[in-house]
Amino acid sequence: MPDTRPRNVKELLVESKDVSELMVDLAYAAVFFNDADLAEEVEVLEERMDGYLRRLREISMLAARSPEDAEAMGSVLHIAAAMEKIGDAASDIARVVQARLGIPRELRPDLRHADEIVGRVRVREGAPCLGRSLRDLLLPSETGMWLMAIRRGADWEFDPQAGSVLSEGDVLLYQGPEEGMNLIREVAGAPALPDPPEGDAPPFSELDRAVDILVEMKNAAEVAVGLAYSALLFNDAALAAEVATLERRSDILHDELESWVLKAAPEARNTDELRGLLRLANASETIFDAARDMTWLVEHGEDLHPVVRMALEETEEVTAETIVEAGSRAEGRSLRQLQLETETGMFVLAVQRGRRWIYRPRPGLELLAGDRVISIGPEEGVPELDSLARAPVPAHRAASQSPQ
Repeated sequence: MPDTRPRNVKELLVESKDVSELMVDLAYAAVFFNDADLAEEVEVLEERMDGYLRRLREISMLAARSPEDAEAMGSVLHIAAAMEKIGDAASDIARVVQARLGIPRELRPDLRHADEIVGRVRVREGAPCLGRSLRDLLLPSETGMWLMAIRRGADWEFDPQAGSVLSEGDVLLYQGPEEGMNLIREVAGAPALPDPPEGDAPPFSELDRAVDILVEMKNAAEVAVGLAYSALLFNDAALAAEVATLERRSDILHDELESWVLKAAPEARNTDELRGLLRLANASETIFDAARDMTWLVEHGEDLHPVVRMALEETEEVTAETIVEAGSRAEGRSLRQLQLETETGMFVLAVQRGRRWIYRPRPGLELLAGDRVISIGPEEGVPELDSLARAPVPAHRAASQSPQ
């Protein structure tokens, strides 16, 4: 892979966003599926994040030529500290697996079906995918899986492009429906995984609520990290406000999970597994707090050092919030069918459906009435997206509203 290491503040922020999102994804998946290999990948990514933090701090020192510069450069150090908290918290979540704490095994069967699978597979000798590009392999349509990243030795490719060619030894980090897991393993030349064993009768009461809390916490943490970086990159106060809302919601989830653990303790077969839940709750709360810290500068309109401001002002895009109305052209259609990027120029960052957030939605996601869509794109694309999401005005009402 070519040397694509970030060389300036903008590139550092974009790359750090990719690494942070992947660390959070993999950390939760490692705990949910008790996967030590995924936990190790989080540790590898933490080392990469440490390198970005060193670079950001170097930029701060080199740019500070006077006491005034040093004070203004505090914005870069503020960002670096928030990034470090996210990386450390993701590592703490992954260490729940490495410390053999885990979570109660009675919760895992439901968690396996509660959201998309995240996993890893190494490309083996003689694999069908060797020497072929992602464009040729058509993994999303053939296996249902989407590649989050490819690791080749110490090099990483985040959000791999269609032209990426796979080689023996590549580590593929994927996400998608559980039924696609063995399909992508077959493509990579890896043996199929056995079906998980049937669990014992659940000893815990209110298991459903515990699963709901864990899944919502995972989804919201992924969204908070992504929106925090986007708020920073686009210097957007509206996105910063979304992060603040998620952080307040995380306080409630944290309290609920702690309360559930205390109530479940007398019924537990292994209290160490409940300790794992407490550690998960605390580390998750740290992720939300760090995301909020990252957006503090944007939320409060603080002056940024020119080296940061110049990086952030490179974009002319705006963010938009759109509610899908019943009867609109968007209702019941997938993002692929709507071709939003082609038709409106808007890129969908996240979709909120009730209390559930879907970050980085796949092209196959169908929009439902009431969905709240957060997107980024050119200002002129906002009304076009709004028109797709609005219900048509009845003919008699349109006639009554027309000028006489």
